[in-house]
Amino acid sequence: MATLKQEKNNKTSKLTQVVDEKKEMLDLYKQMFLIRQFELACGENYTKGNIRGFLHLYIGQEATAVGSISCLNDQDYIVTHYRDHGHALARGLDVNRSMAELFGKASGLSKGKGGSMHLFDAGKKFMGGHAIVGGQFPLATGLALACQYKKTGGIVVCFFGDGSTNQGTYHETLNLASVWKLPILFILENNKYGMGSSIDRVRAGGEDFYTGANTYDIPAAQVDGMDVLAEKEATKIAVDKVRQNGGPFYLECKTFRFVGHSLADGQKYRKTDEIKEWEKKDPLTKFPEWILSAGIAKKTDLEKIHQEVNKNIEDAVNFAETSLEPKSSELYEDIYKID
Repeated sequence: MATLKQEKNNKTSKLTQVVDEKKEMLDLYKQMFLIRQFELACGENYTKGNIRGFLHLYIGQEATAVGSISCLNDQDYIVTHYRDHGHALARGLDVNRSMAELFGKASGLSKGKGGSMHLFDAGKKFMGGHAIVGGQFPLATGLALACQYKKTGGIVVCFFGDGSTNQGTYHETLNLASVWKLPILFILENNKYGMGSSIDRVRAGGEDFYTGANTYDIPAAQVDGMDVLAEKEATKIAVDKVRQNGGPFYLECKTFRFVGHSLADGQKYRKTDEIKEWEKKDPLTKFPEWILSAGIAKKTDLEKIHQEVNKNIEDAVNFAETSLEPKSSELYEDIYKID
């Protein structure tokens, strides 16, 4: 028969679990909402001319970045492609400096020299977005080799899109990672389109990629990248396997971008009906609906998040707008020369 003290401890334990679950779920939602609002603000400021060059928005894919990156620790590295804003914010890069980087300002993460496709923060072990398709694969290999050699216990997460899988670096890296048993988690964000080409037009093997990892003797799985909890669970399993086995793992995330390849994309290659069908799976709609229906949180909790995030984004835009332009002398700084 349980004592009064035991019953009290059990109640306290259950209450702690409830509080922890609520915090975890709201944190996941806040991260996704932050990314969505950041991207919307980027699109608006691109049309105003405050952001120049190419702009590849992450709208629709938020659950993939947030769910996966939430499973990492401070010793783990991330390297990704040019649709990198979502990964950067999910990793915790400064919102103000990220926006300033897109504005090309001196207060940006890379003094305004990187821009949208090259967000970078070595302190967070976020080793950049990369504009060259497939350019991140060799870098992931080197980072993983360093983790292995130094025995840091860290792993490397390499994000890439389906459009990069026809690059030679993709196959070379998968092979080398398997041969050398490198601690890499390959995360494919399969959003069905490489620029304006659908998968079925450019790939002979169909729309599923993860089965092809068997060729390189790499364990693989597939997950619904529009479901943040499914993404988190699948990534945790994958991360644990990489840490325990010391070799690579391949995770394919089925997701979808609601916007064009870039803001210059008229999206004539896909039908509106397809976009609307995928929008029914919007993680920024489905996840908060589930939180409320499950009784985990109330509308007031979500409204508080909306207010905080919207204020953060407003502050970030103001920070970027009022920041100084880089000095002309910066053209000659941060250049590495080998004699």
